[in-house]
Amino acid sequence: MEERLQTGIEVLDRKLDGGLPPGYVVAFTADPASQSELLLYELTAARGTLYVTTERTDEVVRRAIDVSPSAVGSPTVRHVSGENPLEETARLVEALPDGANLIVDTLDVLEAADETEYVSFLNGLKTRMLETGSIAVLHCLKGTSEPENRTRTHHAADAVFDLRTQVAGTDLENTLAIPKFRDGGQPTETIKLELTEEVAIDTSRDIA
Repeated sequence: MEERLQTGIEVLDRKLDGGLPPGYVVAFTADPASQSELLLYELTAARGTLYVTTERTDEVVRRAIDVSPSAVGSPTVRHVSGENPLEETARLVEALPDGANLIVDTLDVLEAADETEYVSFLNGLKTRMLETGSIAVLHCLKGTSEPENRTRTHHAADAVFDLRTQVAGTDLENTLAIPKFRDGGQPTETIKLELTEEVAIDTSRDIA
């Protein structure tokens, strides 16, 4: 079997035959009001991680990771806050060490860039992931007005993880669909998740 890097999230690793191939770029889409950050925080436990935050400050992100009830690592957090966030992020990506995780939270700010510049960034990102054998997870918020470059993100990504949050009666349900997995072998069924203290399979509605 092709070598895979564990995500550190047991339910995902089982469904993905051990994890993600080195060099993979994942677009992780979720509702702004969901607990999607919990999944991002757990990713930091698997290996050294560069956490690029485009909206919250680095202090806020570090605090959120520190108080997270799930298993987390000690990522390097960098707040991209200049006039050209795409260029700033590209410089950080170029300095990424071998075998690392890269998390961009959220990608929406970068997707607002010029189309040509953004496509060039995506190509450079993929090249760097392959060079270093790393994994990139791009946190994309869903909404009524998504950035025009979102379609380019989905096209360039090797995998798309789509977190869907809805209220069913009195219960809050989170399901993860993986509609795209470039190397094949993606789960054909959605994964029901419990996003509270850790990312786990939600068995509360299963029938014995």
